[in-house]
Amino acid sequence: MSLFLVDSHCHLDFPDFDGERADLITRAKDNGVQRFVTISTFVSKIERLLAITREFDEVYASVGTHPHNAGEEPDVTVAQLVELSTRDKIVAIGEAGLDYHYDKAPRDVQAKVFRTHIAAARETQLPLVIHAREADEDMIAILEEESGKGAFPFILHCFSSGRALAEAGVALGGYVSFSGILTFKNSADIRAIAADVPMERLLVETDAPYLAPPPHRGKRNEPAFTRLTAEVLAEVKGVDLDTIARRTSDNFFRLFKRIEDPRTAG
Repeated sequence: MSLFLVDSHCHLDFPDFDGERADLITRAKDNGVQRFVTISTFVSKIERLLAITREFDEVYASVGTHPHNAGEEPDVTVAQLVELSTRDKIVAIGEAGLDYHYDKAPRDVQAKVFRTHIAAARETQLPLVIHAREADEDMIAILEEESGKGAFPFILHCFSSGRALAEAGVALGGYVSFSGILTFKNSADIRAIAADVPMERLLVETDAPYLAPPPHRGKRNEPAFTRLTAEVLAEVKGVDLDTIARRTSDNFFRLFKRIEDPRTAG
């Protein structure tokens, strides 16, 4: 099989892509990106994501409440998340977490909602997609405390935090996903962290429509650009693109157990 990459985190339901999704998928495939997870930011809007997964065989979805929106969905329950996770093509919980950069929801509410999502991930054993921004110490504390109650799979998505969080995440069995931020000129610290994350814990993503890598920086991001981040990650790890594509895809299918790996099917 030719180059096989996975965009493990994008937002195909966002209006930025209205009327273009079929073309986006085609362009992504032309660049070796073969599978996509469109990530939930509101539990209440899950039907919009599911409609996209029904339209495109290659697209899967998560269910969860972004920390920005925790104040609007403060009472989402574990039972609600678990029930919704049984829907066809739901493969993950989240994204949920802590964002102290924008503080769009009270921090205690963010933490409460985050812990609810952790409990759902623990119960379902679906990967928890974690958003962490400028909240490293509290994130480490919650992950360590909650892991003590029982293991749950998780991803530190769009990693832009400090080394201590990456190391804590890996120590707890988590994965670290890198986006276009890895490719930015001022991201030497992030590249240094990526160099030290074990190969078996790496993922790539776009977080589209945000954070387009060069030469598209400042413009709308899209899943096809996963390849650009993968190319830089390959340089950082001292391997070729085929190797980083194979290893990150292996990691993806190991973590996202509900998605069949077409490279090994049949």
